[in-house]
Amino acid sequence: MSIAENYKQIESRVRKAEEDSNRALNSVKLMAVSKFHTSEEIEEAIAAGATLFGENRVQEAAEKFPELLKKHPEIELHMIGSLQRNKVKQIVPLASCIQSVDRIELIEEIEKQCAKINKKMQILLEYHTGEESKSGFTSIEEVTKAMHIIENCPHILPKGFMTMAPLTDDKAEIANSFKKLVSISEIIRKLFPNYSLNELSMGMTNDFETAISCGSTIVRIGTAIFGERKKQ
Repeated sequence: MSIAENYKQIESRVRKAEEDSNRALNSVKLMAVSKFHTSEEIEEAIAAGATLFGENRVQEAAEKFPELLKKHPEIELHMIGSLQRNKVKQIVPLASCIQSVDRIELIEEIEKQCAKINKKMQILLEYHTGEESKSGFTSIEEVTKAMHIIENCPHILPKGFMTMAPLTDDKAEIANSFKKLVSISEIIRKLFPNYSLNELSMGMTNDFETAISCGSTIVRIGTAIFGERKKQ
């Protein structure tokens, strides 16, 4: 099938999963993860209705998205991969959200670079919920400390949380990973009621329907839309 057909099929499955979980229609955003895919392939997804894209690598995003964002002002880019401090300066002008915020020094660097260009950046705090997930905060105490730092960062807008489920076929284990993130988000929302922390980015090609049933608001889909990644 074409990228456009894939996108529409996945979108249909997302809406069906919303319905099956008694979720409001369009309460889940479908992100097309375009790592290792060309600008032309991204254009195909845009033509099919995709408006939200995720990239894992700063260099690749910086090569593809300046022109795409200029040509298609309706689209937005989220950074979803592990982010080094020295790459923050490059991604800040392009992204509307950095989902992979997993440590305090990264928060401080994002604030520093956003202040330079007077830009507000949405972020999600990445929480480690699975054995295979190597990045992320690992305790309520760490997240609380990060949120206190954010309170002194006027250019950062925390919007919620992100996680990666463990690489397993055990649906119960995957669901437990997602439920753990929901639990963390509920605790932090009560501790920091002045912030809107309602976004939960969880669920990928193999587990997004489970994620939606657990409360995901953003699913990150690459392979099922673009096909197998082709390393450039």
